[in-house]
Amino acid sequence: MSKPLINIADVQLLPPPPGMEPQGEAATRYEARMARISPLIGAQKLGYNITAVPPGKRAFPPHSHLANEEMFFVLEGSGEVKIGETTYPIKQGDIVALPPGGRDTAHVVTNTGTAELRYLAVSTRIYPEVCEYPVSGHFGVMAELPPGADGKPGAFRFIGRPDQCLDYWEGE
Repeated sequence: MSKPLINIADVQLLPPPPGMEPQGEAATRYEARMARISPLIGAQKLGYNITAVPPGKRAFPPHSHLANEEMFFVLEGSGEVKIGETTYPIKQGDIVALPPGGRDTAHVVTNTGTAELRYLAVSTRIYPEVCEYPVSGHFGVMAELPPGADGKPGAFRFIGRPDQCLDYWEGE
């Protein structure tokens, strides 16, 4: 087992992995660096990351989780979190609960301050996970898979829209 602790000063914030970087118009609204902490300390049932968002940006589009619950703890900076139709100001020291659900739990964090906004995100790790994106009307299905031959963790990710659904028997 890896060492079960790490100091926040020792985590490295990285840009999104290939394929997850905001493209086109989205790049003007979304930007974040993240440090995945869970694999560094051997976490199994909870996911931990630190997310850093520059002023005027959001980390991710508004979305809800159907399986997983999240909690954000604001480490530095200020901004707002919109949950469903309600917007709440957030600042250093605030804790935000984001239970699983549908449109009423769709959430987005925006840095409305003048300095970088950093928060610790903690979530359950129930897979497969389905996320709904109410603004764009798409959904994502995600699962973590065992590591491949190269030792890197595997993942399954499918992004689609309900009207793209194939017939169960198509191609059989």
